[in-house]
Amino acid sequence: MARPEHNYTSFDVTDKDILYEDNHLIAVNKRAGDIVQVDDTNDEPLDEKVKKYIAAKYNKPNGAFLGVVHRLDRPVSGVILFAKTSKALDRINKLFKGREMHKTYYAITRKRPQPEAGNLVHWLVKNPQKNVTKAHDKEVQGSLRSELNYKLVGELDGYYVIEVDPITGRPHQIRVQLSTLGCPIVGDNKYGYPRGSLRKSICLHARRLQFEHPVKHEPVMIVAPLPKDGFWDKFDGLLR
Repeated sequence: MARPEHNYTSFDVTDKDILYEDNHLIAVNKRAGDIVQVDDTNDEPLDEKVKKYIAAKYNKPNGAFLGVVHRLDRPVSGVILFAKTSKALDRINKLFKGREMHKTYYAITRKRPQPEAGNLVHWLVKNPQKNVTKAHDKEVQGSLRSELNYKLVGELDGYYVIEVDPITGRPHQIRVQLSTLGCPIVGDNKYGYPRGSLRKSICLHARRLQFEHPVKHEPVMIVAPLPKDGFWDKFDGLLR
């Protein structure tokens, strides 16, 4: 069984956590530490918290439907989207499978990427017992092709901010691919950073989701503000 990466304090979802909502979809600015769905820790998952939020807001005593369409690793913050109807869930799943859901992340490292912009392709193999993913330069048995684009956004006080646009969506993809580039994410001692974060998080933030609304067929862009944790705040001016 995979072990939890950290012990976390749990918080309810409130209005200030909601980034976007209509009759079909709801997007939340996930805190680092929240798990998206239930796991062996038995900690309350984010999808259950969002169900409670919807049930209370719209007076649904029998509970609310909520469909999980993608995930963020537990120590990662940022925008995560849920479906409020089965129709929206089916259509959003098709957008993800068709790679029509455009995701942008910010990662902070202590090493400047070389080159400063590029495309990374690896074949990833996940060990579910250890909850660790290994990157290979060529296809191996059981591997999944993993691709992302990245570019250096800026530098501040010896920290480097990298913008990442994943083309595929593999477990721990950004974490292991940046580590393979020689740029482990700050706080991510699972993938090569020398120590974990006292904030019990890693400096990887899901910044934007861009897609065509599956029901309204209108362009949607959802942006997650940076965490207000005393560290990310320093980069706010750089990333506006």
